[in-house]
Amino acid sequence: MKTILALSLLAAPAFADCPAGTDYSSQIATVVERMQAAPHEGAARVLSAQMWDIWLDAPDELAQAMLDAGMASIQMGDRMVATSHLEELVAYCPDYAEGYNQRAFASFLQGKYDDALVDLDAAIALQPVHLGALTGKALTLIELGRAEDAQDVLRTALAINPWLAERALLNEPQGEDI
Repeated sequence: MKTILALSLLAAPAFADCPAGTDYSSQIATVVERMQAAPHEGAARVLSAQMWDIWLDAPDELAQAMLDAGMASIQMGDRMVATSHLEELVAYCPDYAEGYNQRAFASFLQGKYDDALVDLDAAIALQPVHLGALTGKALTLIELGRAEDAQDVLRTALAINPWLAERALLNEPQGEDI
C-alpha cells in the first residue's frame, strides 16, 4: 500500500507548488547553540541526530516520497535512479536544502564532484548551518584537489559543531579539545 501511495504521489502533476514546510529556524538555532556548548562527542552526536531529523522532514508527502525514494536508491547503490528522484525533488521544492544535499551525495558517489559542489553550495545557501552539506562540501573540495578551500569549510562546520568526526581532517587543529 505504501508503494502505491508513493507512486501516486510521484505521478502528481509536475506543476504543483511545493509548500514552505515547517519553520524549524528556532529549533535549529537551539540545536546549534547546544552543539557549540556540548561537553563531549556523545552529546554532540545526539544533537546531530536531532538536526538530521529536521533536515529530513520534507515540506509535504510528495516531497517526502521523492526524498525517501532517492535515499533508498542511494542505499541500494543505484545512484542514477537516486539522482532522477532527487532532480524531481529539487525541481518541485527548490527551497528545500536537503534535496540539493542528497542529490550532491548521489553525484559525489558517482565521482561527479563538480555537480556535487554546485548542489552543496545551493544547500548551504538555503541552510548555512547544514552540517551535512558543509562536511560534504569539504570532502568534495578535497576530491577536487582544493585542500585549502576544504580547510576553510571544515572550520566553518566546526564552529557549528566542534565535535564533528571530520575535525580529524584539519591540517592544524583548533585548540586542544578538537
